[in-house]
Amino acid sequence: MYPEHPTRSHPMTTVEVHQPVPLAPTVAAPAPLVPVQPGSVPTVASIVLPDGRVVTGYAINPVQPAPLAAKPAVSRTAVNIALGGVGFAAVCGGLLLLTTFIAALTALITQLITLAAVIFGGWIAIQIFGTSGSKGGTTVNIRKAVIKRNRFYS
Repeated sequence: MYPEHPTRSHPMTTVEVHQPVPLAPTVAAPAPLVPVQPGSVPTVASIVLPDGRVVTGYAINPVQPAPLAAKPAVSRTAVNIALGGVGFAAVCGGLLLLTTFIAALTALITQLITLAAVIFGGWIAIQIFGTSGSKGGTTVNIRKAVIKRNRFYS
């Protein structure tokens, strides 16, 4: 991992290499191989590796990915923005009706309060200024009175 110091020398050590041994598959009863003729004989390809070895084998055709869906003419973002604008326009009409309804309801409540005040005020005025006979109260006539020497003379 780290470079060795140039002044030190390490003695050569023997390295023991272990080769992996493949495990034999344990198959109870091997399935019989049935030869099947391919529809066409695949082509054999040879490749020369950089170290000079030649590898020969059947060419494998690469798997073609599924074709991509055709892109729509208009992007999804533009469609979403347009739908948002349509929704906002639809809501604006409802909001306008809602504010109109609230204003009308406020005017109605104001008129009902004013009407109640007028009726109640009229009833109070009739009670105060009404000329409906004597109610058993005491009537006091005030005349010119003279007070002399702490005595009241009428």
